[in-house]
Amino acid sequence: MTGEDPADSLAATGEFAVINRLVAGRRQPPFVSLGPGDDAAVVAAADGRTVVCTDMLVEGRHFRLDWSTAHDVGRKAIAQNAADIEAMGARATAFVVGFGAPADTATARAVELADGLWHEAGLLGAGIVGGDMVRAPQWVVSVAALGDLDGLDPVCRSGAKPGGTVAVIGDLGWSAAGYTLLHNGIGGFDDLRGRHRVPEPPYGQGAVAARAGATSMTDVSDGLLADLGHIVTASGVWVDLSAAGLRDDVEALTGAAAATGSDPWEWVLGGGEDHALVATFPVAAPPGWRVIGTVSDVGDLPPRVTVDGVGWGGNPGWQSF
Repeated sequence: MTGEDPADSLAATGEFAVINRLVAGRRQPPFVSLGPGDDAAVVAAADGRTVVCTDMLVEGRHFRLDWSTAHDVGRKAIAQNAADIEAMGARATAFVVGFGAPADTATARAVELADGLWHEAGLLGAGIVGGDMVRAPQWVVSVAALGDLDGLDPVCRSGAKPGGTVAVIGDLGWSAAGYTLLHNGIGGFDDLRGRHRVPEPPYGQGAVAARAGATSMTDVSDGLLADLGHIVTASGVWVDLSAAGLRDDVEALTGAAAATGSDPWEWVLGGGEDHALVATFPVAAPPGWRVIGTVSDVGDLPPRVTVDGVGWGGNPGWQSF
């Protein structure tokens, strides 16, 4: 959104005055010894190791300001980065945010974005410790996240072993369903449309999985099949998903599917941006996790993901290019 109040735009207010408004009154968690205001922040890493990831949201590609508020965009930017930290078995501690926007963007919009960033970080007990602003033709929000393993080993994609089980925690297909509803201008289904605007990763469950012996893990950002595809490729295994194990996920979306003329299986298997966690375990999954498949030896075939033993011919998942 641009041009709302030229007298209070980013250009009229000025970079450092805007930054002062964005950081004023914010409280950092105790492990941040130096936050915004200097050339760099200082964040404690009690474990001695730091988990780091980064992700970017571009207006028109990852969000639309006619669908989402600036607060929604801020929350989404933090959530999708925090989910990557969770997928390593760690907890997010701090975020650094870069923001690009047209010069005539209302300063109030930038403040609203910052409020969303801080709201989501607060759910994790984390802080926003720094960042940058720049003039850009459309909104761009780039986030780097820091995390702490709390003494645990990182859970990588390469550790899945034959004989294990595949389990998930969090909803599947909700964001894709919400996108389809918004794209088609269909009202109702507020929970699904809201989930596309702001995902709800299962915070804290990455560490739960790590303590339960998870051998591999990822968040569902590109789609269940696509993200499990990264695991099978890195681990050299075969994952076979159970349609029965995913039945509840599909049934939760049947109303929206009927309203849009869609196949809910496409959303559950190929829809991304839910940021649920999917992991492999050598034995039983932790409480709250749903078992949805098995891990087997590849035999003479390449690593693969199937559903009831058959390859999926539908939506393969998100592609950045």
